Amino acid sequence: MKKEAVAEFYRRLTDRIPNPETELEYVNTYTLLVAVVLSAQATDAGVNIATRPLFETVHTPQAMVELGEERLRDAIKTIGLFNTKAKNVIALSQILVDRYGGEVPADRDALQALPGVGRKTANVVMNTAFGAETFAVDTHIFRVSNRTGLAPGKNPLEVELKLDKVTPPPYRRDAHHLLILHGRYVCKARKPECWRCVVVDLCRYKPKTPPPGSETTAPTKLRLARAKATSR
Repeated sequence: MKKEAVAEFYRRLTDRIPNPETELEYVNTYTLLVAVVLSAQATDAGVNIATRPLFETVHTPQAMVELGEERLRDAIKTIGLFNTKAKNVIALSQILVDRYGGEVPADRDALQALPGVGRKTANVVMNTAFGAETFAVDTHIFRVSNRTGLAPGKNPLEVELKLDKVTPPPYRRDAHHLLILHGRYVCKARKPECWRCVVVDLCRYKPKTPPPGSETTAPTKLRLARAKATSR
């Protein structure tokens, strides 16, 4: 996608989604970190269901350590991989208490050193909590970047680096959430809804998906009508 098209791509998404933000529910930076860790291979909606009651009483690393791994497991047992995630959350909480005075460091390398925190999670926290111009490439962003031609790459890191290179300054802060929301609700995995996409003419995906009910061509409809009449 050419430079002018990239800028127009982001401009239209911004007009369509003027205030893009995470759909994970959180109380503070620490609970955001926990929510993102729990969201790996899980839906935001599913994580919210589990964390909503949890975050009513537990919203600091010390409180999480005091809760303990067993009770945390029970609180998040509806989330996939909850055993491993509970272990990681307790471990990272203890580290935050011991090394950072209970605060979440505003440093990507320090975040990545925490148990259960990979590059994507660190990028989400840096962007959402600290306003950093980072690009956390999840399955939605990976798909949209490749499908549209915005920033094609063979793996998440390649896509991240290309997004960092091609995304113009006015959109760098919000690009992460713009692309996630577009991928989640319009440029869907199984069947993109091209008929209501605001960047359809800029996208290289072919063939474009027609509106529901219009997939059947006129000749096919005629044959179906004749077959129905014959069967009576």
